[in-house]
Amino acid sequence: MAHLFDDELDNAWRYERFITTIQQRAGVSWDKAERAAQATLQTLAERISPGAARAIARELPGEIGDWLLTGDAEPESYDAVELVRRIAEREGVDPPTANEHARAVFVALARVVRSDATAALLNELPDDYAPLLEEVARRRRDPTAPEPLPLDTILDRVEGRAGLDRAGAQRAVEAVLEALAERIAGGEVDDLAASLPDELRAPLERGKARTNGKAQRMLLDEFIARVAEREGVSREAALDHAHAVFATLREVIPDKEWSDMLAELPREYSEALL
Repeated sequence: MAHLFDDELDNAWRYERFITTIQQRAGVSWDKAERAAQATLQTLAERISPGAARAIARELPGEIGDWLLTGDAEPESYDAVELVRRIAEREGVDPPTANEHARAVFVALARVVRSDATAALLNELPDDYAPLLEEVARRRRDPTAPEPLPLDTILDRVEGRAGLDRAGAQRAVEAVLEALAERIAGGEVDDLAASLPDELRAPLERGKARTNGKAQRMLLDEFIARVAEREGVSREAALDHAHAVFATLREVIPDKEWSDMLAELPREYSEALL
């Protein structure tokens, strides 16, 4: 029962994240963001293959995924202008507005859907769709980069480095990631989340939500104090644990994302934690 409850909470959180992203990017109300999502995804379902639609739908929460499963077995072939016209008709807005809303929906897709599913979408649509899919293409992981390591592997490495048990390693990882998400910009948080297993998205999102995605100036001492408070350990222990987490992150995050993240941190972070 607890597992089912956790799944429901995760589904609700992912639904909220998806619609909120559209709200923020398009500057519309919650209801309009939901209509934009439904109109865009139902229209996209007519344009792409059922296999690609299913791959993306599996990554989406609840009824948002269902909106992609309304297409026919044989997809239609039409250009981006026609896609936007159909979205506008479904949504009850003019084409320029539909275009902006569709771009916002694709941003939300890029932040929630795994790279292998978005790769299938990019491969099926011609070049004239590029302006709509700009964020999807930008956030697509380097195909030579490894897929995110399983959570157990990450926790094993933190355990070994910090001398913690499994529960302690999980607390350390989540505390460090939550504080890190408060310290760096929201876009970098999203890139970091894409390089980590889904189970570690929640602490990153909590930290990002606390600062509304704006990087918060924070000396290393304050960073470690926040980690210590969330873990329930001394600052000395929190420093050791943060060092173990950062060393593990260095091994699992692609070089570009790692460099981008470090660029947002003062030198004292690198000197103390790496």
